[in-house]
Amino acid sequence: MREIAGGWRISTRPQHHDFIRKYLKSRPSAKLSLPALETLAVIAYKQPITSLEIAEIRGVNTSGVLSTLLERHLIKIVGRKNVVGRPFLYATTKEFLIRFGLKDLNDLPKIEDMAEALGFDPPAGLMEQSPREDVLPLTEEDFESGKVEKVEEVE
Repeated sequence: MREIAGGWRISTRPQHHDFIRKYLKSRPSAKLSLPALETLAVIAYKQPITSLEIAEIRGVNTSGVLSTLLERHLIKIVGRKNVVGRPFLYATTKEFLIRFGLKDLNDLPKIEDMAEALGFDPPAGLMEQSPREDVLPLTEEDFESGKVEKVEEVE
């Protein structure tokens, strides 16, 4: 048993690794592309964040990647930013914590430590801390419009 994402998960013993690996390789792959991983990292460290803010940090359009991450339940829409257009705000889900073996977001490595270990300077937008007073809660209209889907937390 291991504590992950505020709950418990049953894990296999190391001696069963080869058998489990063979079984998992026989299933279709659910790997994420490099752009999806980059986008997911930006969301994890800067949440809640809009797609425009993600695009500014990454330097590319992220709409297709966001759709993939939403479909895989790794991110969710958590509100709207209080600016013109009221864009959606994205954040990671409990499924994200489970898939990456994290108890909570405090278990994410420090950006500075990762950049130093990998030998590069992180994007400036990722290092800046921005206050989130501009976040609006979701309304029933958001759900009724079909643009936002209610996500129930998995226990």
